[in-house]
Amino acid sequence: MQFCDECGSMMHADGDTWVCRSCGHEELRDSASESEMTTTEGQEGNEVVDMSEVDDTEIGPTTDARCPNDDCDGERARYEMKQIRAADESETRFFTCVECGKKWREDDN
Repeated sequence: MQFCDECGSMMHADGDTWVCRSCGHEELRDSASESEMTTTEGQEGNEVVDMSEVDDTEIGPTTDARCPNDDCDGERARYEMKQIRAADESETRFFTCVECGKKWREDDN
């Protein structure tokens, strides 16, 4: 990713030139510096992970959490936290009821 020296906007590749779509500034591309850039190419696929033979105690920590499923009286849930929003916002908490398997999430507002 290249940023414009004039206005700070993200630049876009156009042949052998980086072009800023905000102010029109152009810079020649440098293949040596671009080889050090991190890309997302090849990272699009999501693999399904088979957890059917994993012991429940190995899946992750649990916490006190009331299951939102009306047919379940579960009060424990496995949880994990992921940063799925902007870096300046809090993580999202994902829960799975240990009794019925119901999944839900909580975000800070």
